Amino acid sequence: MLKRMIFPTLIGVIGCGILIWLGTWQLARMDWKAGILAEITAEITADPVRVPAVVDPSMKYLPVLGEGVIGDEELHVLVSRKQIGAGYLIIAPLTLTDGRRVLLDRGFVDEMAKDAPRPKGAVSVVGNLHWPDDMNSSTPAPDLGRNIWFGRDIPAMAAALGTEPILIVARDSTGEGIEPIPVGIEGIPNDHLQYAITWFSLCLVWFGMTLFLLWRIRTRKV
Repeated sequence: MLKRMIFPTLIGVIGCGILIWLGTWQLARMDWKAGILAEITAEITADPVRVPAVVDPSMKYLPVLGEGVIGDEELHVLVSRKQIGAGYLIIAPLTLTDGRRVLLDRGFVDEMAKDAPRPKGAVSVVGNLHWPDDMNSSTPAPDLGRNIWFGRDIPAMAAALGTEPILIVARDSTGEGIEPIPVGIEGIPNDHLQYAITWFSLCLVWFGMTLFLLWRIRTRKV
């Protein structure tokens, strides 16, 4: 009988060991991801600088001060917010004091305020450079007739408004009725605790199945 129990015991111990290791590894990954998110948060909330002369995606999250004039044109990005519902992000051209034109994400308005008049003119905007990942293969093309976009497609929006493909997401309000949606870490998941719980739960199941098998072997009649 003891010989028959050696192999399932070995499989049970090895299986539990692997699952415990995977769960522990996920806990380490959770701490690592938390550190990364803390670094990004510190970068987002740092003191703003003037928009650099040369900008590239490695500057994602860089806090900037955009001084200039908001143009009359607008692009409207359809979004949905929890507990609020549908509305639009207002994307406008911002002509900086050095003459460069960039995109400005002014923030959110509700669905009924899509075409309402909004303050324009000279502003001093604190925000963050951003390259959002709104677009994927299933994102519909914009409805240009109704000026409704379904994602912040930076190159296409820059072409439509005649700006550089640079987006500043406002941190503070740029006008009454516009709620800024500043750049944050909310869209960056840290699900490693859930993964760890999954592996540890599987370990308990594996351990229970091993005990059950050993009990069956022990009670089986020769």
